[in-house]
Amino acid sequence: MQCPFCNHMEDKVVDSRLSKEGQVIRRRRECLNCERRYTTYERVEEILPMVIKKDGRREVFDRQKIFSGLKKACEKRPVSVDLLESIVEQIEKKIPEMGFTEIDSRILGEEVMRRLHDLDQVAYVRFASVYREFKDINQFMSELKSLLAEPGSIDGVLSGEKPVAQGPTSGKAKEPSLV
Repeated sequence: MQCPFCNHMEDKVVDSRLSKEGQVIRRRRECLNCERRYTTYERVEEILPMVIKKDGRREVFDRQKIFSGLKKACEKRPVSVDLLESIVEQIEKKIPEMGFTEIDSRILGEEVMRRLHDLDQVAYVRFASVYREFKDINQFMSELKSLLAEPGSIDGVLSGEKPVAQGPTSGKAKEPSLV
């Protein structure tokens, strides 16, 4: 492992611990050159499906994009970073279970919105306003009115066409759900 301070390639592991329900190994390392310590995390690399973007491009699933979107939506809100990390892990864990080789970005976006709705409604509206690309105040107000009308459920909040995912072998449409 390359030292982040002096770029030396040799280190020693000082401490190893399991964390995140046994899914991640946290290692404290000490550089053999500069003797500074740093932390690394090791996790099993799962083969995740390609994400189909709105414009049709395909890119590799990136958990950091979901985390940064959640973090931005929850900025200055009483939501811990650990809770956001937990949400990202839950979403990331569900994706391979679906068995898709490709997943529409709308499925991921709607799942993030569902979890934000349950977590913090202000963060939900912030995320929705960017994700749904509100063009004016009327769209924003419409979303707020829907949210106020049905505070326990987002069934009435979500608008537009339901996202469709393609399965691993058949090209048939399936109802998306990460729940």
